[in-house]
Amino acid sequence: MTFLKRLFLILINQAGTPLEGKDSLYDDWTDEELVEKIVAKNDTLLFGVIYDRYAKRVYNKCYGFAKSQDEAEDLTQDVFLQLFLKLGSFKGKSKFSTWLYSFTYNFCVNYVNRNKQRKLSDKSVRLEQTEYKLTEEVPDESIYEMKAKTLERALHEISAEDKSILLLKYQDGASIKELAEVLDLGESAVKMRLKRAKAKLLEIYNTMQ
Repeated sequence: MTFLKRLFLILINQAGTPLEGKDSLYDDWTDEELVEKIVAKNDTLLFGVIYDRYAKRVYNKCYGFAKSQDEAEDLTQDVFLQLFLKLGSFKGKSKFSTWLYSFTYNFCVNYVNRNKQRKLSDKSVRLEQTEYKLTEEVPDESIYEMKAKTLERALHEISAEDKSILLLKYQDGASIKELAEVLDLGESAVKMRLKRAKAKLLEIYNTMQ
């Protein structure tokens, strides 16, 4: 564990102490209000509130990209460390939760790709460069009707990039507009990426039936 990471965890633990039994003080604060105050003063106390609100959900999302609980815990702490450092980049164009989940998935995608020693795909990749041919649009109903265990296995087989955008859309409920904002893409590009990801997922899922 790096010095910076140890320091961060100490700060968060210290920040959590004054909040014990006093969570109600911040219950009415929106995420956006907390972020504004945290960024203004680098307030670790208030960041502890964000941490408490989202640590479990971020862990669950990291676990989907990790090979063990310990690895997921390390990823979670790394996500929050980077989040504290880059919280000022949140501009409020989408819900904070959507932005945070995108931040988490992006961190996990980079982690997975680094471990596999492969370069990140260019987000502006041309359609003809895709690894498979697009077929007809896959209805959303086809995704929702997939059997949970088989779907989980299929998600592990697709690329981390495809997995992240599918989870943002179908697990976290992000709209096309929100996806365009957090991914810094046009809405048409988001729709195309979703179409490709759904087609690939369905292709793999069907081989597991």
